[in-house]
Amino acid sequence: MMSSPTPAAPSGPPDRNRPLRRLTARGRHEAHRAASSLELFFDLCFVVAVAQAGAQLVHAVAEGHAGEGIVNYAMVFFAVWWAWMNFTWFASAYDNDDVLYRVVTLVQIAGALVLAAGVSQAFEDQDFLAVWLGYAIMRVAMSVQWLRAARSSRPPERIMALRYAGGVLICQVGWLGLLFAPVSGRPWLFLVMALLEMCVPAYAERKHMSAWHPHHIAERYGLFTIIVLGETVAAATVAVKSGIDENHALARLLPIAAGGLLIVFAAWWIYFVTPVHGRLRSRRQAFLWGYGHYLVFAAAAAIGAGLEVAVEQAVGKAHISTLAASAAVTLPTALYLLTVWALHSRHFKVGITEQLVLPSAALLVICCTFLGDWAVLVAGIVLGLAVATGVTLTARRVLPGRGTAAPAA
Repeated sequence: MMSSPTPAAPSGPPDRNRPLRRLTARGRHEAHRAASSLELFFDLCFVVAVAQAGAQLVHAVAEGHAGEGIVNYAMVFFAVWWAWMNFTWFASAYDNDDVLYRVVTLVQIAGALVLAAGVSQAFEDQDFLAVWLGYAIMRVAMSVQWLRAARSSRPPERIMALRYAGGVLICQVGWLGLLFAPVSGRPWLFLVMALLEMCVPAYAERKHMSAWHPHHIAERYGLFTIIVLGETVAAATVAVKSGIDENHALARLLPIAAGGLLIVFAAWWIYFVTPVHGRLRSRRQAFLWGYGHYLVFAAAAAIGAGLEVAVEQAVGKAHISTLAASAAVTLPTALYLLTVWALHSRHFKVGITEQLVLPSAALLVICCTFLGDWAVLVAGIVLGLAVATGVTLTARRVLPGRGTAAPAA
């Protein structure tokens, strides 16, 4: 007599099929960890706010209000970046992909869109109500996530999660000051509150580090860098197309378009030439690297804004000099180069020659500011030559006692 076949076991844990699950920490060395579709959707929606901030920066610089525009840009971009970064590190440690996790994440996305809708009012009328409201939605939702994690964990992990939730909510109350402080005092209030916000993770993880995944974090930052650079390309392309259609200024815009394309291509190459996840071994390294990306992302987005300003100045729509328009491109480009070098490129360079490639390129890019109508094109060529130099130096590097070239990493 033959026995009946044994039913096949389910492919995954039964808990994975439940709509609500415990929000427990994932393995820090989990294999094959990759960004989820929800995280990619999160990034795409957040870049809407980045685009709005960049567009308003273009308007401010083109109208001759560069100082005020840069201050407002720094404040708005911090709100977008900090909310994005907090979610990214939390998701790396606690993403259980249940229904409530997804809903709360979608609420955070809604907050980013509310913030994006208020960017123009913040720049033009100094009215930060919508920006504050959007930021509050994102941060309160983040606190809910941390409270869920606290409920499912034990000390000292629970203490860490509660510190995160409490710190986020307390800081959110402090941000109310932007609605009532005089315009001249807002930058100082912003500086104080930004420092307090950045102290929350250090305080919360003082005795227990969250279980973020190094490969996953490196991938998430890389993906957001690509999205921001893509937004830069899109904004510059639209500006060039508009200039050609409305002013028939192809000869004046072609050098800007070519130089801008070289800058963006080189920016991508330089960022991804080294595998940075190996540097994220300790809490201190992770904090410095993660916080430093505020300048990377802000500079990358500002490059696109600068290219738009250069286009508007070339066709006579911007009320600024050629020098100012050139600086709108070269200065954020130099900042991007120096920040990427400081955060991870320098750790993979061998010898003084390799170490000096990016800092020297940044200095030369700043010098390009004074080249008039050719500033953007020459800056792009400088970056192209910097990439070529780095590739050549790496190829010439020989392993001790071997006849083969060392890998780029």
